[in-house]
Formats: sequence, structure tokens, C-alpha cells
Amino acid sequence: MPFTFDNPNTFANNPLDRCSEKRADSGWIATTYADPTTLVVPFWKLKPFTMQTPQGPTVGFMKPGLCEKLMGEGAPLVFLGRDKGGAYFAADISAARDPESDGPLAGLGTFKDLRQLALEIPAGDAAILGQARSLLDWHQTHRFCANCGAPTALAEGGYKRECQVCKTEHFPRVNPVVIMLAISGDKCLLGRGRNFPKGMFSALAGFIEVGESIEEAVARELFEEAGVRISSVTYHSTQPWPWPSQMMIGCFAEAESEDIKVDENELAEARWVDRETVRATLAGKGPDGFWVPPRLAIAHQLVKAWAERE
Repeated sequence: MPFTFDNPNTFANNPLDRCSEKRADSGWIATTYADPTTLVVPFWKLKPFTMQTPQGPTVGFMKPGLCEKLMGEGAPLVFLGRDKGGAYFAADISAARDPESDGPLAGLGTFKDLRQLALEIPAGDAAILGQARSLLDWHQTHRFCANCGAPTALAEGGYKRECQVCKTEHFPRVNPVVIMLAISGDKCLLGRGRNFPKGMFSALAGFIEVGESIEEAVARELFEEAGVRISSVTYHSTQPWPWPSQMMIGCFAEAESEDIKVDENELAEARWVDRETVRATLAGKGPDGFWVPPRLAIAHQLVKAWAERE
């Protein structure tokens, strides 16, 4: 059964039952794929297939058998899960030269970047596509065994790869990242990465290191990037982020002071911003040259949750 919660973040709240107890049964996977109720979403170069309707774009789910001939040798076909209507798979057709113009999908739709598409489709569909993109990306980059260098083969519906020589088992990796909003009274700390679009300020973030707790990572990253020391950390929510496969762990942190010392290798700028400015910015009435990430990002949800506090 799916385990969904009231999570405000895009790519969360996946509606599918992943059937982890059945995926090791290759016969069950084959029978499920052949079921006439099964749907397959093709991905071309990690972009999902979409079709346009009068109501807007929709995920281009296909019946089994329509796009398989576009798959290259060894291309992954991964099981995503089931709902009451049937099962869902994702197929990697990156070997196709131009599937929008040539072959069985020609003229039916387009392949869109998931960042653009995610806010235009139902939240459950966005979560399914995020799951699919992360899995397909992992298969593209783990075709050979890290232990002996031999080719690996897809197993358990796409949730494992097995070395064909030394039999080492490889599993999809999720990389944990802390993203945190430091708070001082009625102000929050926002920073600009060196590669950010002009005027965009966001919560600070960084990968959790080996042997490090979430709280320790939050404290370390805030001090390393902005010179800010904190006294406590509270959890807000998490977001699966499929570029390529990260788990964003959203937190608030209470700052001990508002002194800032920016690490110029990490940030172009950091500043304390008052609540009224943030509220105005979220309403589209903020100061020129200052904006926060769109609602696709967990940083938006952190800033919004803090701004709406009384």
C-alpha cells in the first residue's frame, strides 16, 4: 500500500504501491507488464513523454508494446508500482534518434523537462515521474560493477543491478541533503549561490557527510557558508529531488547572532530578510531584484511556512 502524508513538496506524496515484496519475482513482473491495464511512460534522455489536452499537458502513458522497439539493447524498463487501476512502468528510449518525429510516438506528443512539467500536472503524477527519472538515471550510470568492472544487469523490476561476473548486488542510491532556514527573531537568513539566476535568494543547503547527523550537518553548513552559529534545529519536511536522486531534508535553525561571514567559494551573498519583505515577495510585491525559488523547490515551502507564522 502507498504511504502518503500531508507533505507540501513537489515529488512527494507518491500514490503508488511499490510492491517491494513482489519485485524479486521476475515472473510476477512479466505477468504484470503484460496485463492490459498496465501503463508505460517513455523517457527520452531523461525527459518524460507528454501529450497536450485542452486542460493542459498530461503524462503520455502508453499501453505495453507501443514503444519497446525504440529501446536500445539493455535499456531499462522499470516497475514503478500499482494503484487501483493497474501497474505503471517507465521505459528508457534514449537510443531513439528523434522519437517525436519518427516511430510509433511521432506526432502524439513531446518530451518535456520535468522541472517545467512538474507544476503543470497533478501532484501524484509529478511524484511518479520523479521516481521514474531517478531510477532511469541510476541505471544509465551504473551499467558496470564498482567491484570488478564487469557489466551489470537489471533485476527486481529495476530496483537492483547484479554483476554478471562477481555477483555483487548494486542498489539505487539516495543522497541526503540538508536545506535549512536560519531564524533570528523576525528575520530569516537567505543566500545567493554563485550560479543562481539574478536576484534569487534561497535557503542554504549542503550534503550530509559520512558519520554526520542531520543537526550536525545543518550547524556545519550554516557556519561554513555564512559564519552563523545556531542553538537548535527543528524538522519541517522532506522532498525527493530527482536530479539525480537526492533527499532534501528541510529544517529551521535558531541563530545565536546575526553576524555573517560569507564563504565566497560557496555564496555570492547572504543577508537577513525581515518577515514583511518575504511576505510581500511571496505575494509578487517584493522589492526589485529580490525573489525566492518557485514552489517547485522545498526552499519555497520553508520560506512560505516561516513567513505565514504569526
